[in-house]
Amino acid sequence: MIVFRNVHKRFGTKQVLQGFSLDVKEGETMVVIGYSGSGKSVALKHVVGLLAPDEGEVEVDGRIVHQLDRAGLVELRSQIGFVFQFAALFDSMTVRENLALGLRRQKVNSRTIEERVRESLALVDLMGAEDRYPAELSGGMRKRVGLARAIALRPRYLLYDEPTTGLDPVTAAVINELMVRTRERLGVTGIVVTHDMTSAYRVADRIAMLYRGAIRQVGTVEQVQRTHDPIVRQFIEGRPEGAADAEGAAAGTTR
Repeated sequence: MIVFRNVHKRFGTKQVLQGFSLDVKEGETMVVIGYSGSGKSVALKHVVGLLAPDEGEVEVDGRIVHQLDRAGLVELRSQIGFVFQFAALFDSMTVRENLALGLRRQKVNSRTIEERVRESLALVDLMGAEDRYPAELSGGMRKRVGLARAIALRPRYLLYDEPTTGLDPVTAAVINELMVRTRERLGVTGIVVTHDMTSAYRVADRIAMLYRGAIRQVGTVEQVQRTHDPIVRQFIEGRPEGAADAEGAAAGTTR
């Protein structure tokens, strides 16, 4: 279980998170939506200790992340897969080498590495791509390799940072289905940050909207779709009237 408790985070004069609190239950996929600049990715980085809160705390399986020592952070991160917005693959490495890198750091033996690489690529429908380089892959394929790399570590948690950004609708739908497949087959707990409502509705067990640094509303897909909250309603419907003001208010403390 991942718990955010009253998390505050400021960068200089820019206040990004202001009392961000959210519980992510074991085995669920929580989707966090919100305007650009609202702090969604900042919240994710607290889970793996890439950022520490100015106030509040983030707890993963009973451990307060910012209180962990170096060894504790390494152990925590071994249980968390992070799927980056732009895949973050090493261009000089093949697909196989990209997937194997984290496993080697965990001192997994060569035979198990080969099995994990094969199984992970099969899960994202990329068997046969092991010896290709990132430059030889489409944007959608790179995203799938990024997901395969994360699940090769056999994590308990998967964190997705804008997984469908920059993809055409068909490729985005493929990524959504792979995310659902990963949850069903591996039983992982997931947090997805996105502004893509088609993706949010497809992959989420629950959806939370981040607005002005805190959670505006959280609920099931049906509850969010039926919301009467005007800010949430405007965002999920993509209505332009007043959108600039709403977005400015969402990120106003980050400017």
